[in-house]
Amino acid sequence: MPIPEENPIVVAPTPTPFTEDDAVDYDALERNIGRWLETPLSGFVLTTANGEELALSEAERIEIVRVASRAHGGRRFTVAGIDSPSTRETLRLADEYAAVGADLVRVRVPRGLSDSAVEAYFQTVTRRSALPVVVIHQTFSGVPAASPETLGAVCAMDNVFGYITDHDIRFEAYVRAEAPDSRRFWICNGGLLAYGALMGANGACMWLGNIAPRLCLDIMALGLQEKFVEARRLQESASLLDRTIIRYGTPGVKEALRLLGFEGMRPRLPTPSVDDEAISRIRAVLKSEMLLQ
Repeated sequence: MPIPEENPIVVAPTPTPFTEDDAVDYDALERNIGRWLETPLSGFVLTTANGEELALSEAERIEIVRVASRAHGGRRFTVAGIDSPSTRETLRLADEYAAVGADLVRVRVPRGLSDSAVEAYFQTVTRRSALPVVVIHQTFSGVPAASPETLGAVCAMDNVFGYITDHDIRFEAYVRAEAPDSRRFWICNGGLLAYGALMGANGACMWLGNIAPRLCLDIMALGLQEKFVEARRLQESASLLDRTIIRYGTPGVKEALRLLGFEGMRPRLPTPSVDDEAISRIRAVLKSEMLLQ
């Protein structure tokens, strides 16, 4: 399992390619993985919101993990995403993903549970999971799924590899103070990389890693070296890319990747692709930040 021992680690949620008739394009996924292998991206996170997980069947999600794991051939590592409040279902999926080559499972903190229920959920999951667990605290609501103390206790559990923040830096700074230093602590957004490093993040997991992996890695590396003036200069570029592209959601991310030459970068129906004005804006920012000629 080629998970780097040294920080920073930068991974990205891999977009799912689709054919013109709306089927998952596994061949394109394999070729896209091959292109990312030519970059410093540390690993691939499959079956996520950015990968349109809610639009995929379970069979498709499992095959995506299988294809990606086979495509990188051990040169990177694979994280398979799970978003289920059921301990039984989470463990079943962890077994399925382990069987097709995943190295880690990314498990979302269940929403709407008490702190004690969240802790009990992860006590069972971490104890029985076939793979080490990356805990992700992205709620999409702005309301924390658990207290910083509970999230810190979860991070300290055996078989937890690391933690991915939500977007509230103030809240996540409290979690950082509670989480063990021995765990990976990854900031979740390309617009927050330098600020995450300042609060103690030692890696990142965000969609911008697909588009500008070297930029993201350099920002995190400078942060770990406490070169925050230099990191802030690079952050200006990352933030510009982030706010220009993500205003169009996953279709915007896919359009940026299409312009960069990645295959199958259309959203799954009925989600539409971006319009011509968005394409022009995305192309312009890729050119201004020297990612596209």
